[in-house]
Amino acid sequence: MPESNIEYLLGTPEEKRDEAAVLYETAFGQKFSMAIASQADRVNLISQAFLLKFSIAAISNGQLVGIAGFQTESGSLTGGMNYRQLISQLGFIRGNRAAILFSLYERKPVPGELLMDGIAVASKMRGKGIGTRLLEELFAHARREQFEQIRLDVIDTNRQARKLYERNGFIETKTEHFGYLRWLLGFGASTTMVYKLPPIEA
Repeated sequence: MPESNIEYLLGTPEEKRDEAAVLYETAFGQKFSMAIASQADRVNLISQAFLLKFSIAAISNGQLVGIAGFQTESGSLTGGMNYRQLISQLGFIRGNRAAILFSLYERKPVPGELLMDGIAVASKMRGKGIGTRLLEELFAHARREQFEQIRLDVIDTNRQARKLYERNGFIETKTEHFGYLRWLLGFGASTTMVYKLPPIEA
């Protein structure tokens, strides 16, 4: 059953920055681990990189229990993770390695499109409908801003996330297979899914 005492906010509060970084790293740490081996370094980098206004937060009893990031043409939740920051935080060699690996994940939204930048829910709060509600809040925000569609990419090892997206109307449009890069990325394929927003009624 969905939790009724959870507040959903457009824009994660600044005081929740470190909580958001830990939550995000827990969900997507594998994706970053080949570039940044240290979990502490990953959390620190993510915390500093977050542009929190490009997110929806789920807060229960003062704790951040879920976050949904998104990207538009004007910015993204992880938009602060640029080359200069990687070099500054990791040094020249490790920073360049991370930049090369992260470039493989890079996606840009087209006009009229909102690009999802990941959903993470605290492990103790899973199964309570928070992921679905975060998606609903994201849909509502996209409608208010008059986007035409929402796009995301889900890797083949994240089956639970894919099921969530399918239940909520996302349709697969293509799958990219990485083959020989599996050992480097930690997954073998990434599927692009799209949710078409209904036109606003006059």
